[in-house]
Amino acid sequence: MELIAAIALFAFSSGITPGPNNIMLMTSGLNFGIKRSMPHMLGICLGFPAMVLAVGLGLSAVFASYPIIHSIIKVVGIAYLLYLAWLIANSSSKMEGKQTAKPFSFVQAAAFQWVNPKGWIMAVGAIATFTNIEQALQPQVVLIASVFFSVALPCAVVWLGFGVALKRLLTEPRHQRIFNISMALLLVASIIPMVLPAN
Repeated sequence: MELIAAIALFAFSSGITPGPNNIMLMTSGLNFGIKRSMPHMLGICLGFPAMVLAVGLGLSAVFASYPIIHSIIKVVGIAYLLYLAWLIANSSSKMEGKQTAKPFSFVQAAAFQWVNPKGWIMAVGAIATFTNIEQALQPQVVLIASVFFSVALPCAVVWLGFGVALKRLLTEPRHQRIFNISMALLLVASIIPMVLPAN
């Protein structure tokens, strides 16, 4: 029970803090509302635990043997996040009478986990921290993924709800535009720790 509580605390603290998933989910809530953002939210909530399972059950060994693969995924992920930031900054709202963007689909959100630098850090960190190599690995990894699944939904709901609540405050197209640009810059800022050399 103590292990589950520790994993849950780790999952909550890393899942509730600002990161690419949460920033994009809040922006989606503001621009598209709850109903249209549901596939995006569910893609995160199911896609990340699936990634934890995959990392815990084999990919970590692949990365240990071939670190270049991890480096490639990291570079692709950062490039994709910069592209998403550009899309967010340039997205138009319904209030402007046009819409140049659309919310993530379930598959897009689930697939995004594989190029999300924060997601990789969380997954690898959880597996490294909460598994014991002297015990069977599979049940431990399943437990970690299950706890992440349980915690992901409440965290995602908070960020989506925050975006929807902001929509009521940002009633003018200009204000929503400023918000989108701010979120794009915040998304770029979330990438900075991933590109700085480790001390």
